[in-house]
Order: sequence, then C-alpha cells, then structure tokens
Amino acid sequence: MPAAEQGGRPRYILVVAHTGRADSLVAAATVAEQLMASGAVPVFTTDERADLLAASPQLNGSLAILGDTVQPNDLELVVVLGGDGTILRAAEMVRGCSAPLLGINLGHVGFLAESERDDLGEAVRRALLRDYAVEERLALSVRVKVGTEVIYETWALNEVTVEKASRERMIEVVIEVDGLPLSSFGCDGVVLSTPTGSTAYSFSAGGPIVWPGVEALLLVPLSAHALFARPLVVGPDSSLAVEVLGRTGASAVLCADGRRTHALPANARVVVKRSTIPVRLARLHTGPFTNRLVNKFNLPVTGWRGPDDHG
Repeated sequence: MPAAEQGGRPRYILVVAHTGRADSLVAAATVAEQLMASGAVPVFTTDERADLLAASPQLNGSLAILGDTVQPNDLELVVVLGGDGTILRAAEMVRGCSAPLLGINLGHVGFLAESERDDLGEAVRRALLRDYAVEERLALSVRVKVGTEVIYETWALNEVTVEKASRERMIEVVIEVDGLPLSSFGCDGVVLSTPTGSTAYSFSAGGPIVWPGVEALLLVPLSAHALFARPLVVGPDSSLAVEVLGRTGASAVLCADGRRTHALPANARVVVKRSTIPVRLARLHTGPFTNRLVNKFNLPVTGWRGPDDHG
C-alpha cells in the first residue's frame, strides 16, 4: 500500500544509526530502501546521510535531511538502529516533537529497544502500517541554581548524575526531598533516575529496578560515606534536590543521560522534577516487563512451577 497520506503529503521517517559501525550502515541502508519502496521518505542528519551515501551511493537523491528539507515536527516516526545510547541520542534530537521512537537493537542489552536486528524487516513493515502502540515514559526536568540564579537547565530520560569532577577528592552533598533536607554525606556522586533509567546507571550503583509503568523518581548515592545513604524512591510529583557543598573545595559535574554535561560551581543546587514533556516510544510488543528482564539479563528461572489455581 502506498505510504503517502491522502492528498499527496509525504510520510517522513527519521532513521538514526551509529554510522561509525559497518553493521549499522548496512541496517540503515536496508531500512531506507524498505521505506522508499513503500513510498515513505527516509530522513537522516547531515553527517549520517554523508556516511550512508559513502557506503551506499545508490541512495543518492532519495534521502531527506533533518533540519534542512525536513523539520523535526514534520516527522511521523523515528526508527533508531543501535543500543540504548543511540536511542538516547535520538530522543535528544527530536525532544518535544510528537514522533515516537522505535528502537531496533544492534547493541548489547538494549532495554529501550523494541526489536532485535533479526526482526528488522518486520519491524519496519509494521511501522509503515502504523501497527504499534505509543508508550509515554516519564522524563526528568533538571535545573541548576546558584543562589536565586538559574545557570543551567536540561532534561533526562534515564538519569541525571551529580558526580565528583576529579578522581582524588569526593564531594560533599546535602540531599533534599520536597523542599526539606534529608541527609548530608561525602560521596562520589548521586544518581537521580526515572523508572526507565532504573536498569541503567542507577542499577549499576545498587538502586532498585522499577517497572516502567510505575511513576516515580529515584535517588541513588554513589559510594557514600554515611550510615543513612540508601536508595530512595519517591512519588512522581515530588521534587529532589542535591546541594553541592563548597567547604571541601572539591569540584563537581552534572551529566544528563551520559550525553549533556555541565560543570557545577561550589554551592550549586541541582533540582530535579518530573518533566511536563514525556518521551514517546513506539511499541510493537506488549509483553510483561518481567519477561524483558529475564531475557535481557539471562536470569535463571529453572525450577519455576508457576502459580496454582489461586494465583
């Protein structure tokens, strides 16, 4: 069936790939050809388009350029070829747009991806048919203040971290929940995470895994020197803050999703809340998150007998 809308309006589908890898270039070319064969217009960034045409010159003249011939708000869908890092990059590129992200995993664990590389053709076919559900994931709004002045603002889908900037010296912080101080301690840093990010840095730091359907904010200290420095889970409407104390002289840095960094001056205050703009993910499968955990982490379930008739 033709992919163009009634009235001749083209269907623009952004393809984001890790073009520094040969397998990603092959996958990107395959997706572009499948989209064109169905009447859709594949869209790439300028740099990724150049990389793709160098490997697949037969596509020249068929690929639109994001930000030039096509604007982010024109996009219907974003097909992401890679691991979670590539999906986070794509989410940054189309932040605030309605186009959902369909991740096809070419990486390793790939919690955010919806399909694996073996299902590439089927995933694109269903995308063209709009045979997917859109799931909205909670994101973080991040604001850095010094005194009353806001010096930096950003957002995160997985997590934002406040970490020591040098290996030699830990930072000292005060943790705040809903405008009230909770505890102060020396540490390597603090992870402030969404449920989506609970299987990423937060998990590596000893935080809990939170099912994506649970709306919450997480705070996980990193190597804290304190008796009361345990992971916290608060409601989605709560506010979390980390104040970096200046008395130790140690410098700190903020990092959002491992992609956006900002140096934190002494006495900086990092305030994290739920963002009013969620991240939209296209879902082809509606299986339980439990199954995703078992499959991604290869968890042992041998010996499970299942619930009896009473649950």
